[in-house]
Amino acid sequence: MNARSGFFCAAYELRNAPILDQAQHDQLEALLDWFRKNVAIPKRFNKSKSKGYYRRDAKGLSWFRADANEALGKAFELVALLKENGYQIELLRTGRIGYIIYEDDVQTVAEPFLDTPI
Repeated sequence: MNARSGFFCAAYELRNAPILDQAQHDQLEALLDWFRKNVAIPKRFNKSKSKGYYRRDAKGLSWFRADANEALGKAFELVALLKENGYQIELLRTGRIGYIIYEDDVQTVAEPFLDTPI
C-alpha cells in the first residue's frame, strides 16, 4: 500500500523547517498541542492480532469522524497554515474506509479496502 503522507507529517516537517515567523510557529505549536491533548494515538494500525503485530508495517489509515466538529475545525486551521507555507493538501472523503481497527469519538482507524482512496 502506497498511501500518501498525512497532514500531521507535513505539520511536523514544517515545525522543523526554518521558514516560519514567530507568529506562525506559535500557531503551529498551539494546534499540534491541541491535537496531542485531545486526540488519542491508537495503539495499533493493523488488524493482525498475531504475536509480533507491532513490528509489521502499519496498514491502517486514520480518518476524522464526520461529527468531530472541533477536531475538524482545528484540522482545517492546520491545513490552512500548511497551504500558506507551500504544502499541497488534498481532502479525502469516503463512505467505505475499510476494516475498522480502532474507533473513538474523534477518529476511526481502518485498513483500507481495495477501492478506498489513499
